[in-house]
Amino acid sequence: MTILHTQDLTKAFGGVVAVDGVTVEFQDTLINGLIGPNGSGKTTFFNLVTGMIRPDAGNVFVHGREVTAWSPHRIVHTGLGRTFQICRVFPRLTVLDNMLVALRRTRLRELFGGLGNRADVERARTWLTRVGIDHLERAEARDLSFGQQKLLELAAVLMAEPSLILLDEPAGGVNPALIERIADLVRDLNAEGRTFLVVEHNMDFVMNLCNHVVVFDRGRPIASGTPAEIQSDARVLEAYLGV
Repeated sequence: MTILHTQDLTKAFGGVVAVDGVTVEFQDTLINGLIGPNGSGKTTFFNLVTGMIRPDAGNVFVHGREVTAWSPHRIVHTGLGRTFQICRVFPRLTVLDNMLVALRRTRLRELFGGLGNRADVERARTWLTRVGIDHLERAEARDLSFGQQKLLELAAVLMAEPSLILLDEPAGGVNPALIERIADLVRDLNAEGRTFLVVEHNMDFVMNLCNHVVVFDRGRPIASGTPAEIQSDARVLEAYLGV
């Protein structure tokens, strides 16, 4: 079953076509990967799908529902969540308060007054425990390492209980032990029924984690399949290595 698909999706910046008429599908219950050389359009594609930028043409569908050019906040209600290559956390709020803000129904005045809903607080603590940073709940987000901020951002996304999670460079800039922890967490969440779409430059991470991989080059998909199929595809080798 298709959980996310686009039809003729196009976006240009000046004379540069970043996403060039992309029609692609990603399947439910899988850990999908999206890879490609630098400048191949992966992040622009992510931003189009999540409403961060508007397409010049084409359509985006989530769970079969057209969401083309919807605002990011509206798209969240379709069950889609995402992280960013550069973590988007509130640096001067505590880890726990970052989790509560993610619900979008908790007012900042209530946070500072310590009036957060008890059930929401307990749920936030459950997710913090799940990602392994519950001991930091009172720390300000700016005092966390970059890797810990990535875990916080993912935990905050999970507060909305998304069925589809887009991860933008989850392994970028973090140490090998944390990369393995993130991979294990993604596998566990996938086993519980969540679908993932992962943009990543770390090929070992993608090939060991993902069930299905799509390869972009020059703004459009050139190959898709299992990791084994992708690694032996001549079009992919040409795109990456020029051979």
